[in-house]
Amino acid sequence: MEEPNGQSVRIFSTCPPSNLAQPRKYLRQVAEIARWSEAAGCEGILVYTDNGLIDPWIVSQVIIEHTERLCPLVAVQPVYMHPYSVAKMVASFGFLYGRRLYLNMVAGGFKNDLDALNDPTPHDERYARLIEYTSLIMELLSSAAPVTLAGRYYSVTNVKLTPPLPTELLPGVFVSGSSAAGVEAGRKLGATAVHYPKPAAEYAAGAAIEETESGVRLGIIARADPEEAWRIARARFPEDRRGQITHQLAMQVSDSIWHKQLSELGKPGYSEESPYWLVPFENYKTFCPYLVGSYERVADELARYMSVGYRTFILDVPASPEELSHIRVAFERASTRASS
Repeated sequence: MEEPNGQSVRIFSTCPPSNLAQPRKYLRQVAEIARWSEAAGCEGILVYTDNGLIDPWIVSQVIIEHTERLCPLVAVQPVYMHPYSVAKMVASFGFLYGRRLYLNMVAGGFKNDLDALNDPTPHDERYARLIEYTSLIMELLSSAAPVTLAGRYYSVTNVKLTPPLPTELLPGVFVSGSSAAGVEAGRKLGATAVHYPKPAAEYAAGAAIEETESGVRLGIIARADPEEAWRIARARFPEDRRGQITHQLAMQVSDSIWHKQLSELGKPGYSEESPYWLVPFENYKTFCPYLVGSYERVADELARYMSVGYRTFILDVPASPEELSHIRVAFERASTRASS
C-alpha cells in the first residue's frame, strides 16, 4: 500500500495453522485464504512452524500455486534444518516459480518443543546462533563464488548453491524484536524486526523505532459502527475457561519475551474506549493483540504506529475476504493521517 507521501506500508496476512483444521479441508482453506489475501493487496502471508504443525515449505508451495504474486513469509527454525537446506529451498522456489519468499527467522519459544529435539541452547544464545545461521543462508543465496565458513555453530567448505537465485528474488528477512537479543539480531542482519505492540498511546510522540525496518503483528476488526465491530469481535473470540488454562500452561513452558510482555499488558485491563484488545490472546485463540472499533478509531491507532516508524503490519488469520476489505478501509484512512 502506497502512502500519499510516497512511503510504503507492507501488509501481510497469516495462513491458518494446520493443527486447527480438518486434514482434507486444510489444502482448500490455505488456497482460499491466500487468494483472499492477494486480492486485498497483501504483500505476503505468514506461514507458521512448530513441532505440532505440518511443514511450512509444503504449505508455501500450495500458496504459490494458487496465487499470482503473493509472497510466503516462511517461518524458519534453525533446529529443524541446516542453513544449506533452507537456501536450497529458496533457490528451488525461485527456479520453479520465479516467486520471491520472505523468511521469518524463529529462535524458538516453547521450551518443550526444543527439549524434545535435544536443544538446550539458552534464549540469548539462540539469537547468536540465528545470526550466524541467517547470514550463511543469505551468503549462499547471493554469492556467485563457493562459500566457506568455519563458524561457531555452522561450518561449510566450498559450497556453491545450484540452481543460483536471481538477485531480484533474494528473500526479505524478518526476526522477532521483542527482546534485546532479538533487536540486536535484527540490527546485525538488516532484518525487519517484528514487535507485538503495546497500545499506541504508550509510545512517546515522535519516538523513532531503533531498527532500520520494524513491523508489528496484530489482528483488526473494524466497522463503520463501533458497536458492530465489538459485537463481531466478542462473537468470534468468546471468553473460554479452557483456553485461559491452556494460555497459562503455555506461559509456563515459554521463554519468549513477547509472550510475557503481552501477558503483562493484559493484567490492568482496557476499556472499550481503547481499541487495543487482548482477549483472543488471553484465551489462547491467537498470538497477537487485536484492534477493535470504528474505522476512524482503529485508523487513529494504526496511524500512531506508523508515526513512530512501523511500516510493516502482519495481520492475524483473516476470517473472510469481507473482513480484509474492512481492514483495508482502516489502513487507507490511517495512511492519510500518518502522512499529514
